[in-house]
Amino acid sequence: AAPPGPPGYVDLAYLPGSWSARTVDEEFFRRVRSLCYVVSGDDHLKEGVLRSLLDALLAGKHQWGTDIQVTLIPTFDSLVMHEWYQETHDRQQELGITVLGSNSTVAMQDETFPACKVEF
Repeated sequence: AAPPGPPGYVDLAYLPGSWSARTVDEEFFRRVRSLCYVVSGDDHLKEGVLRSLLDALLAGKHQWGTDIQVTLIPTFDSLVMHEWYQETHDRQQELGITVLGSNSTVAMQDETFPACKVEF
């Protein structure tokens, strides 16, 4: 259990991938309050815990008690993410959570990759 204390506020937080993704729960989102959360790591391990991580975001954000807008930025396409988005869309709107989806690409040095721009 985490020691009691005030939450921390950041502009951007990367959510852990692989096995560490299992450590992200409701308490994490209650204590680490970010304007943007990046969900990265398109791997089979994260896919297995992705739904619980996303549900933890909803539960943790519910306890903030403020009108802070939050942007969730997935860096990969996932059936689990699509299902969660559809099933919880009304709840996301109530809590001020926006899921950023983008089909934009950037070309650099003979390489093309998906990208999005986040401004503060």
